[in-house]
Amino acid sequence: MSDQVWERGMEVRRAVLGDAHVARAQADRTGLTADFQDFLTRYAWGEVWSRPALDRATRSCITVAMLVALGRYEELALHLGGALRNGVSVEQLKEVLLQTAVYCGIPAANAAFRVAAQVIGDQPDTYPAE
Repeated sequence: MSDQVWERGMEVRRAVLGDAHVARAQADRTGLTADFQDFLTRYAWGEVWSRPALDRATRSCITVAMLVALGRYEELALHLGGALRNGVSVEQLKEVLLQTAVYCGIPAANAAFRVAAQVIGDQPDTYPAE
């Protein structure tokens, strides 16, 4: 895969997850994790997140729902912030989490709402930029 794909992936990754998170991930690279970080950047961000058929807000909503379904709450916190950066409103995120209650179960949605409360708080439909 070309360096162009990696560069595109890094650009999208930074836009969604924030410069601080990506800088930490890059700084924490080791011999064990370097290939994995490269894989994430190239494939997840440079290939899939960069495809034109879905906008980033839609991809964020799908990702949030899947993370709730899988019980991946640390990643959920990260991607809730990414969703807000991608233009998903707090109201829309609330609706996504309500939808997960129906399909993933009340306990999963309950945990997700707790994570969202930590990330978003009781703010109006705005989010502070990183």
